[in-house]
Amino acid sequence: MSTVMTNAQGPTGTTRLSGRLRFLGLALAYGLLVVVCLWSLGAEGDLSLGRNPLANLAKTMTEFAHPSFLDIWFGEARLEYRSDDGTLLRVENRQQVEADYLAGLVRAAWTTIRIATLGSLLGALLALPLAVLTARNLAAPRALAWAAKAVLDVMRSIHTLVFGLVLVGIVGLGPTAGILAIGLHSMGTYGKLFAEAIESLDMAAIHAVQSVGASRTQVFFNAVWPSVLPQFVSSHLYIWEFNIRDSTILGIIGAGGLGLLISEATSLFQWGRLATVLLVVIVLVGSFDAISRRIRRALS
Repeated sequence: MSTVMTNAQGPTGTTRLSGRLRFLGLALAYGLLVVVCLWSLGAEGDLSLGRNPLANLAKTMTEFAHPSFLDIWFGEARLEYRSDDGTLLRVENRQQVEADYLAGLVRAAWTTIRIATLGSLLGALLALPLAVLTARNLAAPRALAWAAKAVLDVMRSIHTLVFGLVLVGIVGLGPTAGILAIGLHSMGTYGKLFAEAIESLDMAAIHAVQSVGASRTQVFFNAVWPSVLPQFVSSHLYIWEFNIRDSTILGIIGAGGLGLLISEATSLFQWGRLATVLLVVIVLVGSFDAISRRIRRALS
């Protein structure tokens, strides 16, 4: 009995040792890559922190600590701007100015939500048929499967900003370019997640439907769709949340939304206003995360 147990445990122990050695080899390769990256950047002189980094950091953090929206309550009602010789140039009410800015910020946040929502939906709809073709357990024709996989890989490898830059030149400035950029990039991620969800299915139900002569469409909607719908919804919520963050920077290239305000604040070194915009982004993402958790809980 002990001999049998020893023989049975031998391959398992060897497999574990082999797995640990492979992991160690990958970890060493990763460590070597990190060392090479640091060494090459240092040799090229690109690891400099600039002049007076601590003073610059302290100044920036001081301004970040006073988000501009606080001026609605604490701003000066009569702020005077004068030239070097004391000449009065203009007078402004900081409370009113910041109230107007926040109104524009709300409109920009709504634009960002619309870009992320419609772009995510577009990406999911485009990805679904391609995911069905690439799922190996559905045995689609090999030529179609490879073509679909190539399209998804290309879409996933091109950054949203690159799509945005190209689409702004095609459809012009505005949210449409942002929606299309989000949709095209997200299509690759959706397709990969959807295909993996389909491949994790129990094939017994699929074979049962196929055995009665059902077409591919009937197999999908009667055996595949009901089983993968919860995973599809979970994947959609995750990518939707990610796209809310991603769409905040599309305004930098003219696609509208919060990115335009971020670009303006950084260009003018208005760190207080940038802090206000970033707080809005954090609230958006945190709120959506709470909502998506509730939806996932309801589906489980």
